[in-house]
Amino acid sequence: MVSELINANPVVYEKKERRDRGATNVVDEYAAEPIDQLEIFDHIRDIKDPEHPYSLEELKVITEDAVEVDDERSYVRVTFTPTVEHCSMATVIGLCLRVKLLRSLPSRYKVDIRVAPGTHATEAAVNKQLNDKERVAAALENPNLVDMVDECLAPSYA
Repeated sequence: MVSELINANPVVYEKKERRDRGATNVVDEYAAEPIDQLEIFDHIRDIKDPEHPYSLEELKVITEDAVEVDDERSYVRVTFTPTVEHCSMATVIGLCLRVKLLRSLPSRYKVDIRVAPGTHATEAAVNKQLNDKERVAAALENPNLVDMVDECLAPSYA
């Protein structure tokens, strides 16, 4: 992934057990299905860290509690916590979260990706980059960056 590690020895946590969401009774197959916190977390929990072979969940970069969903307003906010305050991969992690949700959610959703307050040295700049459509679009035109994002989003069968 990256040749020189910013955080060579991250703390690795145990993954939470996946919970069964249960069967839904489909009354109207064309109706919009509600989306909740657990569903969003299930979409992003297995994203791999750009520097390590661990998922963002295993590194506690994301937690279920850091996901907010307002289904009525079609709004999702994910707040992530980098493993170190000077993490140079924070924008890449945020971009991975955004791309995964853009690929997974209906287009009616507005997605807001944020660094947890006080957890990154350049928090305001990272938040601005991650939530600026033009900057995100420009980043996704960079083939090297797209390859890195795709590698982080690739399923792992471990």
